[in-house]
Amino acid sequence: MTILASLSPRSLSAPESGIVELVNYARGRDGLIPLWVGEGDLPTPDFISQAAQDSLKAGETFYTWQRGIPTLREALSRYYQRHFAKTLSPDNFYVTGSGMQAIKLAIEAVTSPGDEMVFLTPAWPNFAASAELSGVRAVAVPLSFEDGKWQLDIGKLEAAITEKTRALFVNTPSNPTGWTATHDDLKAILALARKHGLWIIADEIYALYSYNGDRAPSFLDVMEEDERILFVNSFSKNWSMTGWRAGWIVAPPAIGQVLENLIQYSTSGVAQFIQAGALVALDQGDAFVAENVAKAARSRDLLCDALIATNRVQTLKPDGAIYAFLKIDGVTDARRAALDIVDKTGVGLAPGTAFGEGGSLFMRACFLRDPRQIAIAAERLAGYIAAL
Repeated sequence: MTILASLSPRSLSAPESGIVELVNYARGRDGLIPLWVGEGDLPTPDFISQAAQDSLKAGETFYTWQRGIPTLREALSRYYQRHFAKTLSPDNFYVTGSGMQAIKLAIEAVTSPGDEMVFLTPAWPNFAASAELSGVRAVAVPLSFEDGKWQLDIGKLEAAITEKTRALFVNTPSNPTGWTATHDDLKAILALARKHGLWIIADEIYALYSYNGDRAPSFLDVMEEDERILFVNSFSKNWSMTGWRAGWIVAPPAIGQVLENLIQYSTSGVAQFIQAGALVALDQGDAFVAENVAKAARSRDLLCDALIATNRVQTLKPDGAIYAFLKIDGVTDARRAALDIVDKTGVGLAPGTAFGEGGSLFMRACFLRDPRQIAIAAERLAGYIAAL
């Protein structure tokens, strides 16, 4: 038996990321415009980095609160009051070592091996992979794609629920499609969860990246107190902190000890100096977030207008998130096309094959970048499409 074969079947089943494959293929090339991963082009702003440096200099390098330092959880409470008009106690918040860890812990908190979790697709692949690694069957329900727009069919969602279903995973605004649930959509999903006794895991990381209002609709707008809903989130996108690996969960205080225990046996908490930066991001970073959202809106328009003008791309400007999810006429193998595009244009796109059922013919482009750079990328892509 080889060393590789001696590993556990669970570890061997972990899929390679179709996004990372493209990144590794072309990383570091001259003239590259990397639109393949979900992050902007700005480093973390100085006022956030300085807070972390000050914390380090102050010697805040010891073990700390596993749920998160109290001041950060209080700042999260203020953040939700400002942006969601929702009064939540610091006891509703649990700081995690990234949004990905928040997702992993939320899934583990409400499911057991052999259970099922229903999610909407096309989707960021980590939702399903994380569930499967925990022994949970991830059941995909495709959004409908009509006239360039993605829509939820609530009947399809209910039809996917079985006696083994324990949770619904809902990402809105969506990565990669930009689909943004309406209040009616959220009410209908919540009604299903109540009817079948299910948990909802709500990924609302892109809530402030909404192009039809100050923020996207949230389950917080339609839920009652102490519903079976876990919100997972991250500091990555709003404040250009992707490399910091800090996130949070919003949960009913009644399950707080369970979440603390899960944190204890995974990472034992987030470094205090990272939390110091996250605290300042929440309390002083609203203007920076607004600038990021405004930049994304301008770049969205530049990219989508140029691609739609080719008359060979099926897409509409997304209502939310930071991605254009586009279908190029004549492309039947998105992975191969992504490799070809980066070779011939220097523009890195993520292939839709990485996003599961319903996405295989699409390409994802992250437009949270300088509009001038997006304009160059759009010109290159339009030229490539015209030559097909």
